[in-house]
Amino acid sequence: MPSYQPWCHGNITRSKAEDLLSKAARDGSFLIRDSESIQGAYALCVLYQNCVYTYRILPNEDKKLSVQASDGVPIRFFSMLPELVEAYYSTNMGLVTHLQYPVQREEESEEEPEACNLPPQLPPRNFAANDVKEYDPKSSEQACNSLTDTYLMRLQHMDLSSYEEHLLAIQEYLRTSICSDAEQVQNGYPTLPGLKKLTMAICKNLNSEITRILPALEIFHRVFEQQLSPGTGYYPRQMSGDSGQFVSFRLEQLTKLLYSIEDKAKSSVFESVGHDGGHRKSLIPTVTFEVKQESLGISTKMFLKVDVESGKLYFKKSKDGPEDKYFVHNKILQLVKSQKMHAKLAIAVETEKEKILRKEFVFENAKKREGFCQLLQQMKNKHSEKPEPDMITVFVGTWNMGNAGCPHNINSWFQCKGQGKTQDDTADQIPHDFYVIGTQEDPLGEREWSDTVKGVLRNITNISFKQVAIHTLWNIRIIVLAKPEHENRISHVFSDSVKTGIANTLGNKGAVGVSFMFNGTSFGFVNSHLTSGSEKKIRRNQNYINILRFLNLGDKKLNPFDITHRFTHLFWLGDLNYRVELPSTEAEYMVTKIKQQQYQELLSKDQLSMERNDGKVFLHFAEEEITFAPTYRFERDTREKYAYTKAKATGTKYNLPSWCDRVLRKSYPLVHVDCQAYGCTNDIMTSDHSPVFASFQVGVASQFVSKQDLNSATQGGIQIMNCVATLLTKSKTKFFIEYHSSCLEKTVKTSEGENTEHSEGSIKVWFGNQVQLTPIICDPEYLLDQHILICVKSTDSDESYGEGCVALRAAQFCYTEFQITLTHHGEKTGTLTGGIQLHTSEGKTTEKLYDFIKVEKDDTVAPKGKGGDSNKCSVTQAHDISNPNYMGVSFQKGNVIDKGWSYSMPPKNNPVTGQGSKEPRKVGHDASTCSITNPTGEGEQKSEMFDNPLYGSMGKSHSRGHDQDHQQKDQLTPADAFFTSFKQADGDLDRPPLPTPRNRSFTCSETKPQPQPPTPLTLHPSVYKKPVVPSRSEGGMGPNRPPLPSKSRPGVPEPQITKPRDYRESSEFPSKLRPPARPAQSQQQKDMCAEIPKMGRSVK
Repeated sequence: MPSYQPWCHGNITRSKAEDLLSKAARDGSFLIRDSESIQGAYALCVLYQNCVYTYRILPNEDKKLSVQASDGVPIRFFSMLPELVEAYYSTNMGLVTHLQYPVQREEESEEEPEACNLPPQLPPRNFAANDVKEYDPKSSEQACNSLTDTYLMRLQHMDLSSYEEHLLAIQEYLRTSICSDAEQVQNGYPTLPGLKKLTMAICKNLNSEITRILPALEIFHRVFEQQLSPGTGYYPRQMSGDSGQFVSFRLEQLTKLLYSIEDKAKSSVFESVGHDGGHRKSLIPTVTFEVKQESLGISTKMFLKVDVESGKLYFKKSKDGPEDKYFVHNKILQLVKSQKMHAKLAIAVETEKEKILRKEFVFENAKKREGFCQLLQQMKNKHSEKPEPDMITVFVGTWNMGNAGCPHNINSWFQCKGQGKTQDDTADQIPHDFYVIGTQEDPLGEREWSDTVKGVLRNITNISFKQVAIHTLWNIRIIVLAKPEHENRISHVFSDSVKTGIANTLGNKGAVGVSFMFNGTSFGFVNSHLTSGSEKKIRRNQNYINILRFLNLGDKKLNPFDITHRFTHLFWLGDLNYRVELPSTEAEYMVTKIKQQQYQELLSKDQLSMERNDGKVFLHFAEEEITFAPTYRFERDTREKYAYTKAKATGTKYNLPSWCDRVLRKSYPLVHVDCQAYGCTNDIMTSDHSPVFASFQVGVASQFVSKQDLNSATQGGIQIMNCVATLLTKSKTKFFIEYHSSCLEKTVKTSEGENTEHSEGSIKVWFGNQVQLTPIICDPEYLLDQHILICVKSTDSDESYGEGCVALRAAQFCYTEFQITLTHHGEKTGTLTGGIQLHTSEGKTTEKLYDFIKVEKDDTVAPKGKGGDSNKCSVTQAHDISNPNYMGVSFQKGNVIDKGWSYSMPPKNNPVTGQGSKEPRKVGHDASTCSITNPTGEGEQKSEMFDNPLYGSMGKSHSRGHDQDHQQKDQLTPADAFFTSFKQADGDLDRPPLPTPRNRSFTCSETKPQPQPPTPLTLHPSVYKKPVVPSRSEGGMGPNRPPLPSKSRPGVPEPQITKPRDYRESSEFPSKLRPPARPAQSQQQKDMCAEIPKMGRSVK
């Protein structure tokens, strides 16, 4: 499309086009943009009566262009866009109105080139004959003489006394042959024969030595081959026989062969001594922890010895005492962390008499407790009888190398050692399943960097990791390594890059990405280097949007969805270059605060946090709490001083200390993800950036093979009904919904919805028909791990107006209502409400390995940090043990609130009062599915409520106004049967429930009828600790009415003043130790959930 035409806007987004037309505010205003749904097509956008009408411009086989206008209008074809536009200035052409006022393209401010970030040297180009420019022989000769003089001058300043043997040959090359090589390159022959001749002469002895030893190495290599073919060598004979090859190539082959020999020899030796499988090669040494055990008020010193390799946990009264008392891995049932005492841990074990003992210990500190838990988790994983893992660990690292080489020792980076949330020394030897390393301003070659990282991991873990993928854009690189045992579990590997440098054509800034499938779970990793400069945050925001739109990773069938919706787990890392937004005069004050480790004031001015808070970038992403110093800009070779000034020709430039290097994540709802480390190193100082590390424990799904007879298995299904979309658009078009999932036989489309005017700038679309989705496998073990991706599209242009996701686990036991946020290209575009019901075949779900570690909740503990997880809400709890990381809920800090995160579904196990004795897994999950009203950053508010149980936090919440209303709607709601149980928990069937706690626990819709009187159910008291009680919801009170003190609430115990939570604690885990199941539950009560499509009551 010609760029000089004023109405040509290229690949701007649909929402941007609508904004431009709205600003024009004249009927007949128009622009043309690239189509988002069809490559090579365009979209003609016309404004009429404050609505935007979109018409597709499609090319035919002859590259002729035509407009999809109203029916009955003859189709006209045009060769060029200007010709088409000129024709549609006329009336009666089938458009809602004729074209009148072209909307001008907005000029983007160009990014200034950075002197310190020069692109790498580009390879020589082979010119076609007609491309070779005529050149002046005189100027060419002058350039050659200049080149010769420069290099000869450099040679004179070097000490060459030890190299006289080759000095004459080098001087001769610089005087004559280098000019011949330059002429050859200019004529399109980049082989550099002169240089090759010189290196062959210098390396004559080395070359002959390689020729002599390569055959011996090849024979040695064959010894370790599993399938030995007599008479044939592993490498072709030309490798060892052709001495005319570049020495560098032969050295590379030699190095590759030596590495291969080393790997195969290690594999054979390990196998001979009984070590099979990737992480079983890694010999994790035994570790002994000194703990205290209290009995009858007396504290006794004890020692816990963990032997991961043998799968035993020893209980010893002295460090060198007998080891006769131990428990094997399958007898260790559960670890339960105390949330009140960060160093306390309870261990549930099974004795020989099949009795369950609970032993409580206090560790030296919280970090030691975390190290012990990681070792026990590793032991359980290693000795698990499951054929496929359901949990893995991922290391994510990012480092701007500053165009400097890599230091000799970078072990601390991969061992998560330094500042911030770090690993204990006892976990040093535990290898991760995947290592994902992103670098920026990386001067090394791919081979050199890959070998360096593999070597470091080999030294630390004793494992030779396999390279999954490596991708480089100029000096931006990402590499993914995996344990050898996972090689056959990895598939569908893709990599791609996007340039966001000057005019989006240079690769000095941009992103590289890698995606793959691990069994049934999709992973995506993006390493980006965004625009630098404190004042250029808007440009950085645009970089992010461009990367979202154009980075091509993941399943190509998910074309309507950007990369934020394509993966079960997406990790975004890199030098994002967002700065601390303070004036340069505050530089010394900032340094003082950093030395005092007082980061909160500086973090409140962090540009990335502020932009995320405003919903401009990284919508619905999560970041672990930052507890480490800014990673930029240090003086090189020290970490004691920040170099925040830089002299330039235009004056002094300030680069204030900032958290430029970050790791963020986004996961599908109701999946397990836990950040175990997030910090930076102290001892890697070659760059002005410090390397940043993060490690995650994530849940994965297997490639499922059903154990049921497919002929006799009950036919299952997924029903989605009562969908209503509210779209933030001025487009005048019809809409339909597409449902995508790998668990479905095919993509399903609904019929057209019915549009109604909603409010200024938005419309409401009703999709009344019930949609039946047919899964390929109906076994609950498989189906409950799946997700449905939802896309609202227009009928006229087939373009997406918003995408979201629903977890099938949310509807495990009952018809469940949902409300999710729709996003498109990283922006919020509306909301979608509806109901979902799941029918599965008969079957039982197995316990997940990540449920081995729980958190015991205490009434007096409040979450700390960045808002906490939504699991940590003040909802009445009947159980005191839960899994804190069963969902990918963002960590927030301060007043950062994630507005309407469609992926923040309620936690797996927050049962409401009165249901403690119901069938444990069903009720435990279902109540949680329906109980959280503000899953989008509400943890931060709840933390405030605990800190000030009377008025403090509630007043802050009221100040948020309309945002609060939107946040409370993004949730799932239960059927009336569960609401009935909640009301009966108060013990008075005639008394109406208090509206305020109801609003905290359930969605309240103004259009829903009042519930009928409850059906009495048999309730059993909880057998666990006193439950955490719900705080009064601000949504149920009048705008000027302060919340009641907790003492005045009937049946609600008074919250206590809380202690700060250790940042290592995440959210709560779903309970494994649950109350006994209700003796009987009638089928009628079960069916009642499925028959009631609506629930809740209005709160005026």
